[in-house]
Amino acid sequence: MGAFETGARGAESGVIIRADRQSTNRLQGHPPLALIRTGERTINEPVIIPREQHIITRAQISENALKVLNRLKEAGYASLLVGGCVRDLMLGREPKDFDVVTDARPEQIRKLFHSARIIGRRFRLVHVRFGRDIIEVATFRAIPRDISEQPLTTEEETEGEDGEQDSSPGALDHNVFGSQEEDAVRRDFTVNALYYDIHDFSVIDYAGGVADLNAGILRVIGDPDTRYREDPVRMLRAVRFAAKLGFNLEEKTAAPIRDLAPLLASVPPARMFEEVLKLFHGGYALETYELLRHFGLFQYLFPLTEKSLEHEEEGFPVTLVPRALANTDARVNDNKPVTPAFLFAAMLWEPVREQMGEHILRGMNSHDAMFRAAEHVLREQLRHVTIPKRFSVPMREIWSLQGRLERRAGQQAFRLFENKRFRAAYDFLLLRVEIGEADQALADWWTRFQTVGENDRRAMVTDIAPSGTGGKRRRRRRRSSSGQAPSHG
Repeated sequence: MGAFETGARGAESGVIIRADRQSTNRLQGHPPLALIRTGERTINEPVIIPREQHIITRAQISENALKVLNRLKEAGYASLLVGGCVRDLMLGREPKDFDVVTDARPEQIRKLFHSARIIGRRFRLVHVRFGRDIIEVATFRAIPRDISEQPLTTEEETEGEDGEQDSSPGALDHNVFGSQEEDAVRRDFTVNALYYDIHDFSVIDYAGGVADLNAGILRVIGDPDTRYREDPVRMLRAVRFAAKLGFNLEEKTAAPIRDLAPLLASVPPARMFEEVLKLFHGGYALETYELLRHFGLFQYLFPLTEKSLEHEEEGFPVTLVPRALANTDARVNDNKPVTPAFLFAAMLWEPVREQMGEHILRGMNSHDAMFRAAEHVLREQLRHVTIPKRFSVPMREIWSLQGRLERRAGQQAFRLFENKRFRAAYDFLLLRVEIGEADQALADWWTRFQTVGENDRRAMVTDIAPSGTGGKRRRRRRRSSSGQAPSHG
């Protein structure tokens, strides 16, 4: 990472950063404080890393983010990048998006941009739209003064919520604006509390985030037990960032997670759905999955799947989940599309398969057994993580098509090949083959079926058709002894 010169906590990793006190005075509007206490959290005197001592350049920042930063600066407001984008730039990575923070209030921000829109019910943000690109701008937030002001996670604050501000009676007001110092200490992890100031191109570090970046450590700001109790989702975020960055969880940050994991049961299922997508669609799903299980968090996301994972052979779980996640990571890293339907189909397949087997043993046909198992597993899963119908419906189709892939005679193979879920079902079959659950010959047949021409496909179907039928099934017409037409009731 470049050679930084600093004082403060950077000495832990041999990094030295010199704080520019004059810049600190200008930025904050008052003499620097060695220590500021707010509630149970401590704000350190900020360390200012001048432009020549860090690796961030304006060429790395999106053009639209720069437009927002410069417009705020020209209007006389504080104008900074914050959070993950600064963290990633300091690590030499390309940020996914750029979040802006300022001392301007939402209404003041909206007046500066004709395409701006205030969003959010619990905490107002401003979306500044440039075509399909959106730059989110937040006002510095104060630290909650009491338990009723439940803090949001950093990502929830910067990503916002659909809809305008909720001004209905009784709605919680989280729009308590504060100073930059308070905004920094309110954030979750030290590496996410870094600011890049467009005024002088410096990086501002309140919590020792640069030292932790250099050391590869993820550390909660404040007391971990308290911060996790404020928002249990922070435990999921800790695991996700550790996997994404390849960092180690700092000892005190990791220590309470296993004991506090049951707090996730109180998180609304709808919010858990969003967190699951962040956990498993970021390109590091397999590492995240392993950490979730290590810390006892996975069972609060997919309890039936966790129970299925307890059945192991020679220490290895009998499931396709790890292979599915590795496949998802490969697709994400190759910039190929991924769908939550396939993710949930893989996550819940093992309990569905077990339930289906139990129904078949009791004499139920495979079609009805699949339907009944899917109903039960989905009903139980929705108590923990919401799965919108736009994903649960194709998920169930992927499951049901597994049986149809085995029936290829007559026109069945052609009809299935035209099904809009065929490709997802085929990919799912390949995963099942990898773990020895499905026949390799079946997968090879469907692989070839997709590559050959129409005549070869018909020959393939004929080759597997029952002898003497030509692949066609005769329909036997029922006759009524009374001469009446057959009943279709």
